[in-house]
Amino acid sequence: MTVAVETGTWQLDRTATTVALKHKTMWGLVTVKGAFTTVDGQGEVRADGSAVGTVTLDAASLDTKNAKRDEHLRGSDFFDVANHPEITFAVRSAELRDGDQVQVIGQLTVRGISRPLSFTARLGDASADAVTVHAEFSVDREHFGLGWNQLGMIRGLTTVTAALRFKRSAV
Repeated sequence: MTVAVETGTWQLDRTATTVALKHKTMWGLVTVKGAFTTVDGQGEVRADGSAVGTVTLDAASLDTKNAKRDEHLRGSDFFDVANHPEITFAVRSAELRDGDQVQVIGQLTVRGISRPLSFTARLGDASADAVTVHAEFSVDREHFGLGWNQLGMIRGLTTVTAALRFKRSAV
């Protein structure tokens, strides 16, 4: 069964949205987890059912529950929030496929570096006025200038998970 999503403009519901990441550190012995507390976004579902839009993260809002680590992540070794306050994902195309699968093609920009990114998301509960999209994908932080790696402690890919709740905008 394929779920239809109403055409029109959709606004991200900040209170019902989560974007988190996890990455192994300390030579793979510790998994650091964090969540962005400030997320914004909007999208448009076109008449053909495809969607476009943007999700924006406040890079300084990353909370790993460790103030010292968070401060380091905001600095020039990592996100460099003084010069690059936002992380953006521009959705060029999102198309509903079999059942609840959504093929997403877009561009991720971190630290002013943009790279293409595509993945399969899942459409969660959907109604005429709200829809949730669940996604999980991996990124190589070095592709975005986040190469700091003292003593080789940080290896592998960063996993990003998101539950994005959109509400239909009033016409």
